[in-house]
Amino acid sequence: MPQFLTIGYGDSVGYDRTSPEVRDAAHEQDARLVAEGAIIGIAGNPVLVRNPDADGVSTETGPFMSADLPIAGFALIEADDLEEAISKVSNVPCAVAHGVVEVWPLE
Repeated sequence: MPQFLTIGYGDSVGYDRTSPEVRDAAHEQDARLVAEGAIIGIAGNPVLVRNPDADGVSTETGPFMSADLPIAGFALIEADDLEEAISKVSNVPCAVAHGVVEVWPLE
């Protein structure tokens, strides 16, 4: 079955302004995804790793890209196609709490 990497962006301001009923339903959707076998996690602080020409590793703390909202978490899900993957994540916390979820098909 095709796999999709999802990246959720959101912050506590958007989360807090979302009704508790909507947030609870979103967390239930996360639980359903886990029950289906999804791997879900909360994002920590990133580390950039570089090794140009395999001539020495350097690291730097912090994100490579910037966005209006911080990365809140990720999921690796399975779905029949992109449309189903979108449907599965359209009701997770970042999608409903004034954030956004990217869906990346894995090839």
